[in-house]
Amino acid sequence: MNLLTMVVLYLLGSIAIGLYAARRVKTAKDFAVAGRSLPLAVVVATTFATWVASETVLGLPAKFATGGLRDTIEDPWGAGMCLVLVGLFFARKLYRMDLMTIGDYYRDRYGRVVEVFCSAVSIVSYLGWVAAQITALGIVFYQLSDGWISPQTGAIIGTAVVLLYTMLGGMWSVALTDAVQMTIIVIGLSVIAVLAANMAGGPGAVLDHAVEHDLHVFFPPLEWRAVLAFVGAGITIMLGSIPQQDVFQRVMSAKDERTAAIGPVIGGVLYMVFALVPMFIALASLIIIPDESHQLLSGEHGDLLVPTLVRSHMPAVTQVLFFGALLSAIMSTASATILAPSTIFVENILRHLMPSMNDHQELRLMRGASVVFAAGTLAYALRMAGTSIYDLVSSSYEVPVVGAVVPLAAGLYWPRATNRGAILSIVLGVGTWLLFMLTPLGETFPQQLAGLLMAVVGMVIGSLPDNRRP
Repeated sequence: MNLLTMVVLYLLGSIAIGLYAARRVKTAKDFAVAGRSLPLAVVVATTFATWVASETVLGLPAKFATGGLRDTIEDPWGAGMCLVLVGLFFARKLYRMDLMTIGDYYRDRYGRVVEVFCSAVSIVSYLGWVAAQITALGIVFYQLSDGWISPQTGAIIGTAVVLLYTMLGGMWSVALTDAVQMTIIVIGLSVIAVLAANMAGGPGAVLDHAVEHDLHVFFPPLEWRAVLAFVGAGITIMLGSIPQQDVFQRVMSAKDERTAAIGPVIGGVLYMVFALVPMFIALASLIIIPDESHQLLSGEHGDLLVPTLVRSHMPAVTQVLFFGALLSAIMSTASATILAPSTIFVENILRHLMPSMNDHQELRLMRGASVVFAAGTLAYALRMAGTSIYDLVSSSYEVPVVGAVVPLAAGLYWPRATNRGAILSIVLGVGTWLLFMLTPLGETFPQQLAGLLMAVVGMVIGSLPDNRRP
C-alpha cells in the first residue's frame, strides 16, 4: 500500500465517522456541544487535540530548530497553560450557566453590543488558525504525491473532506474523530522519535546537540525589551484562547461539571509534555541531515524539516505512521475550528437578524455557515501562501487578548463589572493595540501586552461610576 492510498483510506474513514456521528445530531445543541454528554476520557482527548495540530508537527519543530526553546513560549507552553487555566478558573462557572456558545455568556452578562463584538472578534481570529491547517493539508498532499498534487489542490481536497464530516456530525464528529486521531498521533510520533534518536547516535547525543547550540535555554536575557517580548508572546495564546469557541465547545460538551473542569487540565498538561516529542525529532534532524536542515530552515520551507527526514531516511511503515499522525493532527484541529466560528455566527450574530429562528432552522444554518466559513478560510490560506504555519497561528489570538478576555474574567470574578466597563475595556484594549501595532510604539512595548493592560484599566474605570451610585 503506497502512502497516497493510505491517505485516501484515512480520509474515507473520517467521513464514515462523520456519517455515524450525524445520527446523534437532532438539535442545534447536539451539533454545537454534543448534547453535553462526553465522558472524561473523550474530553481529555478532545481538549488535548485542541492544540495538537499542524503547527505542533510542522511549525513547532522549525521554530525550535531555529530559535530554541525560548521561541516556543506561545506554543506549546502558552497553549497548554491556556487549557490548564480554563479548567482551574473558568470551566465550572461557565458549565453551570448551560450555554451553547461563549457569545451567549457575553450577551447574558453585558448585553447585545458586547456579545456581537466579542463574537465577531472570535470569528475573525479563526482565519489564521484554520488557514494554518489548510496550508498543512496542501503540504501533505504535495509530499505524498511527489509533487503530482499541488499544495493548492491538496488544500482544496483536504478542506472538502474535513468540512463534510464536520458539517454532518458537528461536535459529535469532532469528539469521536479526536479520540481516534490522538491515539494515532501519540503512537506515530513516539515511534519516529525513537527511530530518529537511534539514527542520531542516541538520546544523549541529541540532547547534547541542544545544549551545545543553546537550544535548551527557555528564559530570555534579563533585558527590558527581551523580557517584555517574552511575556507578550507568552500571553498571546495563553489568554487569547480562553474566550474562544473551540475551547469552550470542547469543555462544555462534558457530561458534568467535574469532567468539564478536570478534562482540560489533564489535556493541557499532556499537550505540553507531548510537544517535546516533535521538538526532539527536530533536534535529531539537525544531526541526521544537517545540510538539508540548514537549507530548509534558512528559506521558506522550514515546515518541511520533519517530513523531509521521514521521507528520505525512514522505512515505508514509519512514513505511514508519520503522515497518519500528521493528518490526524491537522484534521482534529481543522474540524473544530470550522465548527466553532460557524456556531457562534449563527447563535450570536445571525439570531439577532432572525429572532424567530427555531431549533431546526438554527441547526440547518449552522451547517450552512460551516460551508461558507470553510470556503472563505480556504481562499485566505491560498492568498497567504508562503507564511509559516507557526506565524499564521500565533498571529490569530492578539485581538481576543485585548478585546475579549478581560470582560470574560471580570464578569465571572468581579461582581461590580458592568456593561459600561466591558465596552470601555474593549475600546481601550483594541484601540491601544492598534496604536502600538501601527506606530513605532510597538517596537518598544509589545502591542498585545499594552492592549491587555489598557483593557483592564477600561474595565475598572468604566465600572466604578455605576457602582458609586446609591
